[in-house]
Amino acid sequence: MRFVKESVLNASVEAVFAFHERPDALELLQPPWEAMRIIQPPASLEVGSVVRLQSRIGLVWVAVVAEHVAYVKNERFEDVMTTGPFRKWHHRHLFFPHEQGCLLRDEIDYLPPLGWLGRVVAPWLIERRLAKMFDYRHDVTRRHLEAN
Repeated sequence: MRFVKESVLNASVEAVFAFHERPDALELLQPPWEAMRIIQPPASLEVGSVVRLQSRIGLVWVAVVAEHVAYVKNERFEDVMTTGPFRKWHHRHLFFPHEQGCLLRDEIDYLPPLGWLGRVVAPWLIERRLAKMFDYRHDVTRRHLEAN
């Protein structure tokens, strides 16, 4: 399954990428309604960097570990979930030049838990949650870049 969110930001590709490289970027991009704890933020966005989180699903806290697997400065970085609730999770953060500044694109290829049942409910539960989360993340990115 695939989720995609795109936004055009009135800032250069370099500025948008630099925002994502900030040490506090992951914390800034976490929506306040998401029950998520950052245990170990990434040391960088480069290949091999690891992120450790805890995410609450219902009443249970679940460990989430993601590893950065691709990095091209001012173009892309990618992470894959190695531990967590999804059977597959590959997140590409893409940055493209645009006539108005930068096209920011998040692509997530994922397989939900629970097999066929997870795939059936994904459009209503997972996709809606991802849409709300990435609307927030892109808005935070826009606001931080416009403030500077």
